[in-house]
Amino acid sequence: MLAKLASSIPTGDSWIYEPKWDGFRALVFKDGDEITIQSRDKKPLNRYFPELLDPLRAELPTHCVLDGEIVIATGGVLDFDALLVRIHPAASRVAKLAKEAPSSFVAWDLLALGDEDLRDVPQVERRAKLEAVLGRAKAPVHLTPITSDPAVAADWFRRFEGAGLDGVMAKPKDLGYLPGKRAMMKIKHARTADCVVAGFRWYKDAKGELVGSMLLGLHDAEGVLHHVGVAASFKREERAKLAKLFEPLRENAREGHPWSKWAEWTDDKQRKPGATSRWNAGKDLSWEPLRIELVAEVGYDHLQGTRFRHATHFKRWRPDKPPSDCRYDQLEVSAPFELKAIFGSEVRERSPE
Repeated sequence: MLAKLASSIPTGDSWIYEPKWDGFRALVFKDGDEITIQSRDKKPLNRYFPELLDPLRAELPTHCVLDGEIVIATGGVLDFDALLVRIHPAASRVAKLAKEAPSSFVAWDLLALGDEDLRDVPQVERRAKLEAVLGRAKAPVHLTPITSDPAVAADWFRRFEGAGLDGVMAKPKDLGYLPGKRAMMKIKHARTADCVVAGFRWYKDAKGELVGSMLLGLHDAEGVLHHVGVAASFKREERAKLAKLFEPLRENAREGHPWSKWAEWTDDKQRKPGATSRWNAGKDLSWEPLRIELVAEVGYDHLQGTRFRHATHFKRWRPDKPPSDCRYDQLEVSAPFELKAIFGSEVRERSPE
């Protein structure tokens, strides 16, 4: 079951609310001692999170199906990057990472229990059954918090973001589980930032004609320009207009460009505009530099570390703003909510870099 985006938290007696976890969505099937962890697109996840298998066997009822999220918490915040590096072909590497930064499973829905299919059962009743079977579960298996008070949900929305949770979920109490339907609501943070447009990539097979994405940058306190994300959602006619807009800015752009030698860098002190890795193997990551003159206001929902967690959305050009003013200090930063309130001693501190 999926969710549709809402601009505000719905109110009334017909809703229940949960924090929106930022991890890997996962279904867990238990049949006796057999555990199957499956992604939303039906990919098996057992081999990537082996440390969850024994705890799930121990904490779940004999026959059940759960919906939830796999997360990793380090340094008091959710660490999505730590999840990404798990999708690695080497079992020895996965085992090492599982020991260094173990994952957790946060359950929020119960779809089957024993021989009973619960998908047609109202949400509030499924939650009661979930609490009955997981109310005393031990880490790393967790039951997501829930409230029917919109004021509490609004407080979560404000406080939880600093820990890496990216909003609030709202679910009708009488809602059944509807696979493939956007029947829930997700309320996410939405903000804007003024960013340098330092380069771009061409659109698929339309090199020289259509722009695929704009590469965005922000300056740190020392004035170093970091690659922080992309803006890529444009209509075809807009892509053509961008190609014409960028044409004069491509001339001599590589001379003195702050990212001109990014392929030669050997450290991670500066965010790069892209490099081939196991995540993007086979993709054309070539990019065109632009003279550092354009500033764009973009919408974003979540800052993870020093970059935008998701692709941004172009709002407007800012010809009134010099590129040097596009700095990290313009971004709103939320104080972290202490995840130990949910995860207890399971939360580990980040290793010093």
